[in-house]
Amino acid sequence: MPANIIFIMSDDHAAAAVSAYDGKINQTPQLDRLAREGVRFDNCFCTNSICTPSRAVILTGLYSHLNGVKTLADKIDGTRPNVAKNLQAAGYQTAIVGKWHLGHGGSHDPTGFDYWNILPGQGEYFDPEMIEMGYTKRYSGYATDIITDKALEWLDERDRTRPFFLMIHHKAPHRPWQPDAKHAHMYEDETIPEPYTFNDDYQNRAAAAKAARMRIDRDLNAQDLKQPIPDGLSQSEEKSWKYQRYIKDYLRCVASIDDNVGRLLDYLDAEALSRDTVVMYTSDQGFFLGEHGWFDKRFMYEESLRMPFMVRYPAEIVPSTVVDAMALNVDFTPTFLDFAQVEIPPSMQGSSLRPLMNGKVPETWQTSMYYRYWMHMDPIHGVYSHYGVRTLQYKLIYYYAQALGTKGSTDDPKPPEWELFDLEKDPWEIRNVFHDPAYADVVKELQQELGRLRTKVQDDE
Repeated sequence: MPANIIFIMSDDHAAAAVSAYDGKINQTPQLDRLAREGVRFDNCFCTNSICTPSRAVILTGLYSHLNGVKTLADKIDGTRPNVAKNLQAAGYQTAIVGKWHLGHGGSHDPTGFDYWNILPGQGEYFDPEMIEMGYTKRYSGYATDIITDKALEWLDERDRTRPFFLMIHHKAPHRPWQPDAKHAHMYEDETIPEPYTFNDDYQNRAAAAKAARMRIDRDLNAQDLKQPIPDGLSQSEEKSWKYQRYIKDYLRCVASIDDNVGRLLDYLDAEALSRDTVVMYTSDQGFFLGEHGWFDKRFMYEESLRMPFMVRYPAEIVPSTVVDAMALNVDFTPTFLDFAQVEIPPSMQGSSLRPLMNGKVPETWQTSMYYRYWMHMDPIHGVYSHYGVRTLQYKLIYYYAQALGTKGSTDDPKPPEWELFDLEKDPWEIRNVFHDPAYADVVKELQQELGRLRTKVQDDE
């Protein structure tokens, strides 16, 4: 029987800020319900760690170079195939509420959805404007609550004789991290621990790490901090003070998401929908929560690459299942279709994760993944363009460091460089061993694997 599907995606929610992932900095009891009552993926990765491209990958089941959305400056072409259209054609009711961030107006509006109500662009935390089926309205309240309200309204008004596909996309916890009144004073009397690499000096690494403009000590602005920096602080004290300002507001925004996920799960229970509804929770990519002294994402480093991904489906998934096998955001779309009993188009580049959720890892399952960040030296964060391969033990990154005409990039080429990390010996990615003779064979094998993956995903630029 085709399952109902609810896909919940936050913006910039790092796995380290989900307590089900052994996060040490906050508690997320409602999100943890999904892991406790379903499955938690411990090695889920994005293929391009930035908001707009990740959303396009999830909607189309294609890598960025094939779906046409490589950077924040690109917009989706609504005439293209997407998963909502596939499900709609199969008799599903389809809806999306919340952050779209793929352009709007004309062919950039959501297509394949019976109902859509989206934030224009990044959207606002308080009293946001939303575009409902082409008409702009302003709502009173907090965005996370409003997005949940509208999603629940749609569920109440749906045709109860047909299965549904509902995408709930939260703005939070995206910068500038503005919490609601309910959570505004959380952590006020606590000190959030600083990560191990908080004082990274960017030595023994490619120049890209030092050049990036997303450092907590230097690049947070007045809107981020929301109050003046106290006088008399030393350099290290000021950095720590800024971190506490940043991380507490970030976690307060996460707390609101957690509460609203709980509202949705309670609704499903009350409506006797839980057993037959697949509920998925993820973020559009990872995020740096002070690791390497950074905020934001973009890099292929672990904290930016890794996505939280938890799925509950009581009709099928054994509670408290944990999957170590590699999963990618390009796999989400085939997974939706699999649960809907809809044929997966051969043009889609991912594979259904459903077997993994049931404890079965196919013999041919991926043990390496391809990543590419295109937005060379964007004017705000300055991260170099790069691509790479991650296996279960190693990560090889190539900073080709050119714009190549990509929208949103700066035409300022830098010398190309390589990084290699042994993730078993150096999980923090602070020792580049690319030039270490002991890893010469590993470099050769990974460069070959990188070439194989580039050919497989048809990225020849």
